[in-house]
Amino acid sequence: MIGRVVEIAEDGRHLSVHRGFLVVKGEGTELGRVALDDIGMVIANAHGITYSNNLLVALAERGAGLVLCGGNHLPVAWLWPVAGHHVQAARMGAQIEAPRPLRKRLWQILVRAKIGQQLAVLDVLGKPTGGFDLLARRVRSGDPENVEAQASRRYWPRLMGEEFRRDRSLGGVNALLNYGYTILRSATARAVVGAGLHPSIGLHHHNQYDSMRLADDLMEPFRPLVDLACVRLVVAGREEVTAESKRVLAGVLLHDMHTERGTTPLETCLSRLAVSLVRAFEDRCVKLELPLSLRPLDLSDLGRAGQDGTG
Repeated sequence: MIGRVVEIAEDGRHLSVHRGFLVVKGEGTELGRVALDDIGMVIANAHGITYSNNLLVALAERGAGLVLCGGNHLPVAWLWPVAGHHVQAARMGAQIEAPRPLRKRLWQILVRAKIGQQLAVLDVLGKPTGGFDLLARRVRSGDPENVEAQASRRYWPRLMGEEFRRDRSLGGVNALLNYGYTILRSATARAVVGAGLHPSIGLHHHNQYDSMRLADDLMEPFRPLVDLACVRLVVAGREEVTAESKRVLAGVLLHDMHTERGTTPLETCLSRLAVSLVRAFEDRCVKLELPLSLRPLDLSDLGRAGQDGTG
């Protein structure tokens, strides 16, 4: 089942649990409640939020994540369950022992997939796509030529205009991207933990201060879907992080993709990708389960529909 994204975006809220529900209160008055079994993650994106310990335990027992965001809508901390999967120790062992050549080949697959998705997004927006097929074919094991960065240098000006600069500290579309990536990163981390893997042991990302390196690796092919949603928000005149734009960006996780098993929501694709990575580690095989051709099923509505939040 796909878990709901519940965002707490108003200051001074208190979160607790009551009879299987997350309860949100403000100034002692109940404002809303959500069934715990329906929750995939809770995003705390406001000041003065308080929590009951029983709620945090209940979320962890159900494998739901709690994401704490700073003022720029970027995550500063996560709460994830300690006991994730019943064969977690064995899977983490295979993850740790995976040889470097295998990791490099798997990263090659992810980079090619990301570039293919960038091409798809540019194409649906009627932007020039020349060179992206060639760039994807040029990606070698481990991407030693950093073709990923070369593709990004072409991608952003075509997507956002020549004046655009990706800067996580800025507002406007950069803040929208920050928020959308936070949603995607959190869902990916949940998929990683749910598959019995450790999120800090990555394939490529290696920043010593990054505790979610594997999540950062696996989310790469899906980033362009967030980019597309942000572009459509800007075109519609919604350039700031508001309750409406947050619903749109959270809704990206529900977007259907083409897969070998039929049409599948993006969030489910993340879970299948994480499980396929487990098989790659255990069987030493260079194969990952990603959406077919990396093209979304229908990009026409992406950025025009969202998911409900609470608070």
